[in-house]
Parts: sequence; structure tokens; C-alpha cells
Amino acid sequence: MTQSTQTPEHEGEEAHSHPSPGDYVMIAVILAVLTALEVGLYWAGEAGTPPVATVPALVFLTVVKFALVAMWFMHLRFDRRVFSRLFVGGLILALIIYAVVLAMTVL
Repeated sequence: MTQSTQTPEHEGEEAHSHPSPGDYVMIAVILAVLTALEVGLYWAGEAGTPPVATVPALVFLTVVKFALVAMWFMHLRFDRRVFSRLFVGGLILALIIYAVVLAMTVL
């Protein structure tokens, strides 16, 4: 005799397809390329490129990497949208706080 561990309101929630190992490798390669870009931008800054050009690019790459990790490795891509919205809201709040603190230290 088998028992189902799913309640009727949760039936079908596992029907979505999970990524294959190849998908994870692809995301890991993309993250490695983005990390290499970040390191290159850092060294460009050390070579004399003004921070006004490198800092926004580094922040953008960080946001993209955060989104990839959260959506794929934390499986938010397959969960309810409310979880994605919570993460995006937290990210936006963190960026606002970062911008305010950065502006306060520059002035």
C-alpha cells in the first residue's frame, strides 16, 4: 500500500522540469566569464580607468550574477513568483542603501 505525501492543493507543483546537469554547467561557465570580466574591470581601474566608469559596470555585473545564482541554483526560477519578488525587493533595497552610503562618503 502506498501513501501520497501531497495534499490535493499541492498536486502538480512538482510537474515543472528541473534543469539538466548541462544547464548547470552552462550557468557555471557564464558565471566564470562574468567573474573574469569583473577581474578585468578591476585591473582596468588599477591601470588608471576612472572609477566613475568601472564601479557602475562592476555593480551591474554583480546584480546579473546574483540574479543567475538566485534563479538557477536556488531554484527560484521554478518556485512561486512571490519568492522571486522578495529577492528582487531585497536586492533593490541593498542597491539603494549602497548608493546612499556611497554618495555620503563622496560628498
